[in-house]
Amino acid sequence: MREVYESYATGLGQLKAADCLRVLPQAEHCGKWIVRHGQKMLNLSSNDYLGLASSTELYNEFMDSIHSAGMPPLPLSSSSSRLLTGNFEVYDMLEKTLADMYGRESALVLSSGYHMNSGILPAISDRNTLILADKLVHASIIDGIRLCECRCIRYRHQDYSQLENIIEKEAGSYKRIIIVTESIFSMDGDLAQLQRLVDIKHRWPSIMLYVDEAHAVGVRGDKGLGLAEESGCIQDIDLLCGTFGKALASAGAYVICDRIIREWLVNKMRTLIFTTALPPLNVAWSLFIMRRIADCGDLRNRLARTSSSLREAFAGLGIQMPSQSHIIPMIIGSGSDAASKAEEMQKKGFYVLPIRPPTVPEGTSRLRFSLTADISDADLQTLIEQI
Repeated sequence: MREVYESYATGLGQLKAADCLRVLPQAEHCGKWIVRHGQKMLNLSSNDYLGLASSTELYNEFMDSIHSAGMPPLPLSSSSSRLLTGNFEVYDMLEKTLADMYGRESALVLSSGYHMNSGILPAISDRNTLILADKLVHASIIDGIRLCECRCIRYRHQDYSQLENIIEKEAGSYKRIIIVTESIFSMDGDLAQLQRLVDIKHRWPSIMLYVDEAHAVGVRGDKGLGLAEESGCIQDIDLLCGTFGKALASAGAYVICDRIIREWLVNKMRTLIFTTALPPLNVAWSLFIMRRIADCGDLRNRLARTSSSLREAFAGLGIQMPSQSHIIPMIIGSGSDAASKAEEMQKKGFYVLPIRPPTVPEGTSRLRFSLTADISDADLQTLIEQI
């Protein structure tokens, strides 16, 4: 091995010794099941929350609609950024549909949730900006903050009293303050108090509110528009972000915002300007799903019942967890213990994975149960018995 690589080899050895070495798993997907090493397991690690991504019926309906429309075949690549030749008409159709659904001025479709979260904050901030971010926001948001020229303070998770104290102390020193939060937090499954954040925003005219609804879109709200819809505050959030790659069964992301913010992002957002646009066929599929998501109330209700049942079962077993959603963590402690528990559950037919540092803090390694609407009552009862 070349000497220059030795530090990498040492680091990998340390990760392996701590049971924190990551590998890319090979698996066959069969609806709610996953087959790995010849073993069929209930998939409890998917973000396909409504089961739409595995729906053959939806896929066939989409392909039939493409063929029957009489339009030229949609390309499998945009071949350039949207600012060059990659801005196909279907992009405009999807963005208009999104804006209409949310009752807002505009929407902007982006290549991924990571592009969204790592690109928006550097574009809308400057040295006269203060970012106040919840301590547990996603890694993609943290990376976006690192690219900003401005100061950032991470307030304690959902400690809104501390947030207000910071604002009272710092508001006079900055032209703009941006509060950043997830709505459903990806590792704990708990819910941000969006209405309280809106109330805080309205007390200070310099505040903008950025909410990442990645794990809430499709799942929460009467029309599936997320926790902001459920909380009645869609109109009060400056940058309302969602992803297509989870409950919406596609790929890419979007931000709902005022027209002036969209125009600014088109001009300043490097992760939009300097990346190849999503394939038009992919965008058409996202549009197809969005036009149907309001009608998925039965799936949302089923997922909510399943999630509630598992949370109640955990409580009955004395398992403490913060979840208020379909993401339910079982905190184990050490990375090695979490890995052992995950292996045990897989042997029993449940594909649940360990979440370890640096994704979560040291000492909070966990199993993360990511539920979907496909899980039956019988599946759930067997899972509870095995836990």
